[in-house]
Amino acid sequence: MTAPFDGGRDTGLLSPVRAGTPVEADVADEAWLQAMLDAEAALARAQATLGTVPAEAAAAITAQARADRFDPRALALVARETANPVVGLVQVLTRAVAATAPAAAEYVHRGSTSQDVFDTGAMLVAARALRRIRADLDRTCAALAVLATDHRDTLMVGRTLALHAVPTTFGLKAAGWRHLLLDAVARIDRLLDGGLPVSLGGAAGTLAGYLEYAALDDGPRGESGTAEYLDRLGAAFAEETGLARPVLPWHALRTPLADLGAVLSFTAGALGKIAVDVQSMTRTEVQEVTEPAAPGRGSSLSIPHKRNPVLSTLMRSAALQVPVMATGLTQSLLSEDERSAGGWHAEWLLLRECLRLVGGAAHTAVELAEGLAVRPARMRDNADLTGARVASERVAAVLAPRLGKARAKHLLSEAAAEAERDGLPLAEVLAALPDVAAHLGAEDLRELLDPAHYTGAAGPLVDRALKR
Repeated sequence: MTAPFDGGRDTGLLSPVRAGTPVEADVADEAWLQAMLDAEAALARAQATLGTVPAEAAAAITAQARADRFDPRALALVARETANPVVGLVQVLTRAVAATAPAAAEYVHRGSTSQDVFDTGAMLVAARALRRIRADLDRTCAALAVLATDHRDTLMVGRTLALHAVPTTFGLKAAGWRHLLLDAVARIDRLLDGGLPVSLGGAAGTLAGYLEYAALDDGPRGESGTAEYLDRLGAAFAEETGLARPVLPWHALRTPLADLGAVLSFTAGALGKIAVDVQSMTRTEVQEVTEPAAPGRGSSLSIPHKRNPVLSTLMRSAALQVPVMATGLTQSLLSEDERSAGGWHAEWLLLRECLRLVGGAAHTAVELAEGLAVRPARMRDNADLTGARVASERVAAVLAPRLGKARAKHLLSEAAAEAERDGLPLAEVLAALPDVAAHLGAEDLRELLDPAHYTGAAGPLVDRALKR
């Protein structure tokens, strides 16, 4: 008889790319709970610096703002009645403060609103996860720089539309992977440097509640006083949290969420590009690279000889999921009125999943890049599979001034088809053509058709990329 299921927590069973990686703790329920508590405590301290909350009250609130004192599951169930977890959290935090410092309890959440606390908490969670993602990207970039340097001139065939095209080098491919990840790092840095703001708006984005409570304590007077107070409160709150200070309340102006979605989607795609290349290059028929081995990794239940490319598979799975979810974060821009009923709520799980999928993929990429085994001999063998036909473009370019571009291209196309059909070396087929023989000898053709001598500017491009 099947045991009854009574709920439970998300263990990562269906998301192995992030299971057991550090980002899980950064975005777990407990982390979100602590981030919201941090927002409440930071707000109280910010108000205390302006004299509208007693310093001892702010200290008492901060002392009780610890996630281990509260039950996330109980708060989740209470949230079904209020549509967000902040209402229940404020109630239990107020009771906790009242139990130790009764006079301080009235200053909990003073003048604030649920969205201020939750959105500020969300930015704190995002900042923590992004810093971890960035650190992993840095490590991966360092490993890719080593690969690009070591294999600057390692010949491999370039493939377009799945077929052999012209020669390239593995160093250039690794430099390209690194370049994409550096693009992701630059985008993350822009978010961390002013793109993740505190939320400070009050019930409908006017900050009226903050002002009204401040007035009780001989607060700001007139428009100039009000403006000065709001400037100081915003600056103090930003200072306490380490987040940016927004120009306007953003309850219904969801640029921060849209930006997060875009950056996380791009980062997932950059990691996914590496994954799909590694998967292609590790095929049995190709075998140009292999993933780092670990006991039991990649084993098949039914096929004993297989060792599947697990790391790239995990990374690719994240890259396929994140852009879909990030679209939901972009759609949050369609927030009606001054606060959205449902649109705001729909962001929460999407943001967390994007953060932990990208975090898991970035952590996986470190191991992949640092342990990737490169097989230059196999790359050379694969480049030779077409019998030097991968360098046919070069011969056509050399003959173009003598025969005309169209004639030279047609001649090489016909010769390449004949060489493939009859299993002959392309140089032999070309040497038998009078139009070619009149201009190029056998030694010329061997030199021109050597793939190793037709990698273009691959080496200098690697050098240029590594200066970044």
